[in-house]
Amino acid sequence: MPRPKRTDDGLTKFQRYRQQQLRRGMKQLRIWVPDPHRPEFAAEARRQGMLLCGRPEEAEALDFIAAAVDWPDP
Repeated sequence: MPRPKRTDDGLTKFQRYRQQQLRRGMKQLRIWVPDPHRPEFAAEARRQGMLLCGRPEEAEALDFIAAAVDWPDP
């Protein structure tokens, strides 16, 4: 695998980007999430959906999803 290209400051493009984001007060967050393309994901989503069906928490979950869908674009 080729090495990342470095410039006059000795940093890669990604390193410069990370420094810029840090100066802007941002913090990098890496997180592992379930892969929605795997069959187990659909099965687990179905299982959890069935657990909510008809319960008071169902309305709260649906309201949350509707609010996320209606989130304004920047």
